[in-house]
Amino acid sequence: MRPAEKVVITTAVTGSVNVPSQSPYLPLSAEQVAEAAVGAAEAGSAVVHLHARRPDGRPTFEPEVFEKIVGHVTAHCDAVVNITTGGSPAMTMEQRLAGAVRVRPELASLNMGSMNFVYAGIADKVTEWKHDWERPYVLNTYSNPFVNTFDSIEHTLRTLGAFGTRFEYECYDIGHLYSLAHFLERGLAKPPLLIQGVFGVLGGIGADDENLDHMVRIADKLFGDDYSFSAFAAGRDQMRFATHSALLGGHVRVGLEDSLWIGRGRLAESNAQQVEKVRDLLTGLDKQIATPDDARALLALRGAGTSDKDRNRNRSQV
Repeated sequence: MRPAEKVVITTAVTGSVNVPSQSPYLPLSAEQVAEAAVGAAEAGSAVVHLHARRPDGRPTFEPEVFEKIVGHVTAHCDAVVNITTGGSPAMTMEQRLAGAVRVRPELASLNMGSMNFVYAGIADKVTEWKHDWERPYVLNTYSNPFVNTFDSIEHTLRTLGAFGTRFEYECYDIGHLYSLAHFLERGLAKPPLLIQGVFGVLGGIGADDENLDHMVRIADKLFGDDYSFSAFAAGRDQMRFATHSALLGGHVRVGLEDSLWIGRGRLAESNAQQVEKVRDLLTGLDKQIATPDDARALLALRGAGTSDKDRNRNRSQV
C-alpha cells in the first residue's frame, strides 16, 4: 500500500441498510440526501458515497432521483461523487447500475462478490415501525443473499469504465481481494486501485483489528504499492476502525449508511457530525486531510477539464 500523505474522508450518506424507524436523522428524500452530502463535504469529506431513496425511505434505483441528488451536490460543492452499484439486494443488476449509467460519476462502488449480507437483526431492536415495508425488507436478508457474480462485476467494469468512471472496490472478505486480483490480471480493473475494506457486516469479515491488519497484508502481497486502502466498520466500531485505518497509512469512511451513532447511546444528528469527529481524530494523529482535488489526483479520477497527462502529473505530487 502506498501510505497516505493526506487522508481521504469518504462519507456514505444514507445507504440501503438502515431504515427510518431506527433514527429520525437518516436522510431519505433526494433533497435530504443531497443536503446531507453537501454538509459532509463542508465538514471536510473529500468523497460522498450516494444511494437513493424514496421519501418514505425505501431504497430506489430511479435515475431521476440520482440526477436530482447529484445535480444539487455538484452545484454546491466540489466533492467527488461516488455512486453505488450495490443498491439493495432486492434490485436486479441493471437496476443497480441505472443511477450510475445516467449520471456517469467520477467514482462508483463495486462489491467484489456475492455474499450473505444480513441485517435482519434490525428487526430485534425496533419496537415501533414507521412504515409497513421496513420489517419485511430487513428480515428478507436472512434468507436471500446479495448476488454479484463475476459476470456482473465484469459487466459493471465494462459499462461504467466506458464512461471513464473509476471504482471503489468494496471487499467484505479476504477472498474479495483475490477476485479483484483476477480482474486486474485481465486488465478490466485498472490501477491505481481504491480498496474499501468493509468489516462488521454479518456474512462478511468481522470487525476485529487483526482482520484489518490481515486484509492489508494480503492486499500488499497482491497489489504492492499500486493501491490505496480505506476501511470502515459497521455500527459501534466505526470510529475505532477509522483510527486504525489511518494509523496503517490508509483512508477512512464514515456516514449514516455505516453507523447511526456518534457515541455510546447517542444518535448522530447528521453525517457532518461524524465527519467532524473523524476529522478531529485524524488531526490528533497529525494527519493531513485530503481535499477533493487531492483525492482526484491520488485516484486518477477524471476531474472536470483535466487531461490524463495532467491528472497523472498531479497524482505524483500527492
